[in-house]
Amino acid sequence: MNSFEFNKIFAALLVALLVAMIANLVGEEAVHPAKIAKNVFIIDVAEAPVESGGEVKEEKVPPIGPFLAKASVANGEKLVNKLCGQCHTFKAGEPAKVGPNLFGIVGNTFAHMASFAYSRVFQEKHGKDTWDEEKLNIYLHKPRALMPGTKMAFAGIKKIQDRADVIAYLKSLK
Repeated sequence: MNSFEFNKIFAALLVALLVAMIANLVGEEAVHPAKIAKNVFIIDVAEAPVESGGEVKEEKVPPIGPFLAKASVANGEKLVNKLCGQCHTFKAGEPAKVGPNLFGIVGNTFAHMASFAYSRVFQEKHGKDTWDEEKLNIYLHKPRALMPGTKMAFAGIKKIQDRADVIAYLKSLK
């Protein structure tokens, strides 16, 4: 290959870079995107109430009993599929996903699925505590309130009636 061929290759690269630079400049001048006024997706994250002394005030979760009386299992199933279905399974004998299978969870012990790798906080409570309606209420409201150090990355369900519907659905899984 002689030097004339190297010159042609070098010139082609320079022309390609020059065309790319010009296209970039023209594109920036042609398109002027408008800034949006507010976020398209609003993520509902409740701020922890802070006392005047600077310490975090613990949030009191109302009892779930009165809301379970008018809970809808059908709505609970919809909510579970929407909020929990990507990480959990709900039918008997199904394998775990990112989270354990939740069939028969109500009344069962913490860390009930032997083949699942639970976080340390669940393993420590295994055999010592069971999932009842009130514990599920607190856990579904804010998982880290009941189980600090849990691996579950879920902010919680803020509406108490939605929590009651989910608990009613979980109770029906027997």
